[in-house]
Amino acid sequence: MPLGASASEQRQSLALKPVAFSELPFWESDDHGAAFRTFVRSAGPILGRPHSRHAAQPPAALENALRVAVTLENAGTPEGPRARAFFETHFLPHAITHAGPEGLLTGYYEPVLVGSRTATGRFRIPVYRRPPDLENLVAESERGAMAHALTHARRTSNGVEPYATREDIERGALVGLGLELVWLADAVDCFFMHVQGSGRIRFEDGSSARITYDGKNGHPYTSIGRYLIDLGHFSADAMSLDALKLWLSVDEERGRHAMWQNKSFVFFRELAGNEAESPLGALSIPLSEGRSLAVDTAFHALGTPIYVAAPSLTHATPANGFHRLMIANDVGSAIRGPERGDIYFGSGPEAGALAGITKHRGWFFVLLPREGAGKP
Repeated sequence: MPLGASASEQRQSLALKPVAFSELPFWESDDHGAAFRTFVRSAGPILGRPHSRHAAQPPAALENALRVAVTLENAGTPEGPRARAFFETHFLPHAITHAGPEGLLTGYYEPVLVGSRTATGRFRIPVYRRPPDLENLVAESERGAMAHALTHARRTSNGVEPYATREDIERGALVGLGLELVWLADAVDCFFMHVQGSGRIRFEDGSSARITYDGKNGHPYTSIGRYLIDLGHFSADAMSLDALKLWLSVDEERGRHAMWQNKSFVFFRELAGNEAESPLGALSIPLSEGRSLAVDTAFHALGTPIYVAAPSLTHATPANGFHRLMIANDVGSAIRGPERGDIYFGSGPEAGALAGITKHRGWFFVLLPREGAGKP
């Protein structure tokens, strides 16, 4: 299957083979309680989808399993053997076979940056709110699966048209519209906050704000790391988040031109109240460090438990590599394919260091609800 194969072509080659839980490597030693807590945190946004913006319909069997999890949570969060029993009772693992690219795991995190509520000599890079004329062409939960096409557009009196590109916006396409949310000091930091989809902004008066993805300009995402590798500036082995940041920062004009190759541009909103307690994934699902996984919703419904096996990923779990039950909580424009996942590593520089060096072969075992699962 060629790398450019469509999601439809990859689905035609996809097969799910039921396996026993005993066949999942290191299943018995996982922290099933942590996985259960992440699973139940997905329930509110998914089951309450009429109140979620651009929510997609989840499978009924998964909804039923989520309702059972909420009932158990209300009676006391299951831990250890009880949490493991929940998953083994209500789900059956399936190994994935397909003719697409090999499974790949990367990482993402929440950057913590210094910023300002107003523009100053130091803070001159704007972070923008969602423009009022921005219209979704696909559900937000499906934007990763549809990343090859235009996902958002500008509403005009004559219909819709492509929105301004990253270059257009950074050259001033939105100036004067009052859309500035906060201001940052560094264009490269701002660019990578767009890639991560969230950020925590600390202000000089000691206060802080958590901001999250609130739409994008709709243009397909382009990896500037791959762009620079193709130009010969890096070898694939030498590419990392830190190396890329350094290259972009050394020469401001050169870095700006490279970042403009990614026409995709993200808009943000500030979180308040309970929502601000953690970064949010798709459908405003709260993200859980080391347990939330961004997936391609062309293959996996949001809320689906997925057991991830990545023996060579040892910098996060050095003992036996990365073997962990995770929950599909998020999507991403670069996350495409049945065994393509992005691990949420948490907030701050330590999480960023882990995410920046994660690019490892991985296998998915998808936990699908058993027949009639979840009926209280």
